[in-house]
Amino acid sequence: MSYQEREVVCMSGTILFISPRHADAGTLAAMLQSTALRLDHAHGIQEARDRLSRDSYGAILVEAQLPDGDWTDALKLTHEVGVFPAVVVTGRLADDRFWAEVLNLGAYDLLAQPFEEGEVRRILAHACSQACTKPVRNDCGEPKPLPQAM
Repeated sequence: MSYQEREVVCMSGTILFISPRHADAGTLAAMLQSTALRLDHAHGIQEARDRLSRDSYGAILVEAQLPDGDWTDALKLTHEVGVFPAVVVTGRLADDRFWAEVLNLGAYDLLAQPFEEGEVRRILAHACSQACTKPVRNDCGEPKPLPQAM
């Protein structure tokens, strides 16, 4: 992502929501309507791959389980495509153990379901701002390698 592309992402705060659930996409879009954050929806990993290769995002919000993969596939996808927005995982089973796993494997945060508007806005706004402050690549010019799952 170039400096100019990053500026656009930071100003627009566009979030890619990867989930097969249309209703959740509508709920999240309504929660974010009065903010500078915007939501784009992909139904799975393959559709997310297409969107990430052509559009810039400040953050990715991904369901823990998807029809064609899971949240770790979304994290790997960012490295494959060469973009590094903050990845926020969401799921109904958002306990301390899962939260620790999410953080240890390199995601930005875990957002519990059912969605609470204040928490959604806070976490996604911080995730988008993280995309604006972190380096695009590590010091060697390459993406950091993903840790192996436990």
